[in-house]
Amino acid sequence: MTTGSTTAGSATAGSNVELVKLRKFYGSTIAVDGIDLRIAAGAYCCLLGPSGCGKTSTLRMIAGHEDISDGDLLIGDTVVNGEPPARRGTAMMFQSYALFPHLDCTDNVAFSLKMKGVAKEERRRRAREMLDLVHMSQYADRLPAQLSGGQQQRVALARALITRPGVLLLDEPLSALDPFLRIRMREELKRLHTELGITFVHVTHSQTEAMALADLVVVMNQGRIEQAGPPREVFNLPRTAFVARFIGGHNVVEDAAGRRAVRADRILLGRPEGADHQVEGTVRALEYHGASVHLTLDVPGAEDFAVVLDESRFYDAPLAIGDRVTAGWRARDVHPLVA
Repeated sequence: MTTGSTTAGSATAGSNVELVKLRKFYGSTIAVDGIDLRIAAGAYCCLLGPSGCGKTSTLRMIAGHEDISDGDLLIGDTVVNGEPPARRGTAMMFQSYALFPHLDCTDNVAFSLKMKGVAKEERRRRAREMLDLVHMSQYADRLPAQLSGGQQQRVALARALITRPGVLLLDEPLSALDPFLRIRMREELKRLHTELGITFVHVTHSQTEAMALADLVVVMNQGRIEQAGPPREVFNLPRTAFVARFIGGHNVVEDAAGRRAVRADRILLGRPEGADHQVEGTVRALEYHGASVHLTLDVPGAEDFAVVLDESRFYDAPLAIGDRVTAGWRARDVHPLVA
């Protein structure tokens, strides 16, 4: 299902979105706890975090489907706290595409224009333009039941985009797709974002998805923003232990200098020369990932100590579950955490 539209006469262009001390309560439960965030016009922002972290509630407040308990929400330069979805210049694509089963693709895409009183010939012309944009024009006369999951998603995207929004809101849009289609649709979303220049706000629990798509990654935890920044910055310079662990690829270590993070692919095994720090551990699990092999070690004082080795390095001296091993890392590969 898609909702929302721009106000009459507005052009398609990205709008900035700003959250100021935004809060959301459900009874005595705090879902979103006073967050501040600015999303630049034309940005691709991913709200990332585990279930219950507040990301979907944040998205629904931007859309106007949830009331704001406290704080302000600005789209463009306008505070829209009390505005209905149709007056926000946004469109939302939900996790379930909710296409009308009795309508063909053209009429599904044109439906919101029909509700606005746009003449049949005009709305169908614009619907065909949107179907062409998402490479679905050859399926214009098909019913949703005659489409694959990926094709249904493209139709749902076209239906959202026909309203010419300044902000497109996406709630877990790839979660129902198989891994191959997920990668294809990531490419499609990136293409549409580049071509249209509008602001995308995309909720996901997938670190890979956020890293692949976003130019602004916002990591949320327990209703708060743990860190926001470009993907490479968030991955390489996590601010907190939560971000380091949730983003993945890092070990959190504690020593006299405090709590710090070291990337799993910077860990050296065997009798590592040049290592400034060493620990002893036992191989608990290992997985072959093609170009790399991922190991988990049981290390005293460390939780799920991870090592990522290049495939050729691993098979030069292969290990098995239960093997004892020395792991080490260089001081230059350690990043301090603030919490």
